[in-house]
Amino acid sequence: MTLPDKQTEPAQPATDGSAAPETGSRAVTEAALFEAFGGVRGLIETTLPGLVFIAMYTVNKNIHAAAITALAISAVMVVVRLLRKDTVKHAFSGIFGVGFGVLFAMMTGNAKDFYLPGMLYTLGLALAYIITAMAGVPLLGLVLGPVFKENLSWRKRNPGRKKAYTKASYAWGFILLGKSAVLFPLYFWGDTTQFGWVTVVLKIPPFLLAVYLTWIFLAKAPAPINVLAEMEAEEEAAKAAKAAAKAASAEAGSSGRHRR
Repeated sequence: MTLPDKQTEPAQPATDGSAAPETGSRAVTEAALFEAFGGVRGLIETTLPGLVFIAMYTVNKNIHAAAITALAISAVMVVVRLLRKDTVKHAFSGIFGVGFGVLFAMMTGNAKDFYLPGMLYTLGLALAYIITAMAGVPLLGLVLGPVFKENLSWRKRNPGRKKAYTKASYAWGFILLGKSAVLFPLYFWGDTTQFGWVTVVLKIPPFLLAVYLTWIFLAKAPAPINVLAEMEAEEEAAKAAKAAAKAASAEAGSSGRHRR
């Protein structure tokens, strides 16, 4: 999947839930996924601190030095985002994750615990994806609905998109469960250095696979219903009707005066 380097102007989606041309649907989907998941830069911001931590720990076996360096790098990336006035949600989520990892590792003295908060979050997220998909309210739809400007219209007005969101949520859930199935045994019984490197290696490929499958499912689904555009159109229609009524009233009043 090729995501654009910046937000592109999406094609105008159909308002009746019917499928848009394939190229337009794919363009809208790519742009929305880029915005939601942060693109290449977001991956770097969430991966680099963990990579630095395990690299430094492999060399000097100093938990405190490795943890502080990882936290400092994460903080620098947030500052760079702020200075450039970029979106900081991915950088902030990264620094919070690193911060909890540093806290855990320093409290226990176990380098593996640097990765424990992220592992628990991944497991919880996997279960959330699967449970919400089973309940008929797929988490991915709740996350991406506002990005596509469709909000929750996919639940009842666009069944094709609900089906796509459900498939994509199952994909995310089982992929993240598979990642957890690899990491948790290594956490309990594996070598610290080996565990750290495997954790870093498994950071990007499962994510890319899940995003790719999401792109496939949504690109083939009906176009999103732009409920924001619908609301704006309704407001404009109401204003036009009010203006027309006011003009008609004024015209009627003028005609009455002329008759007198």
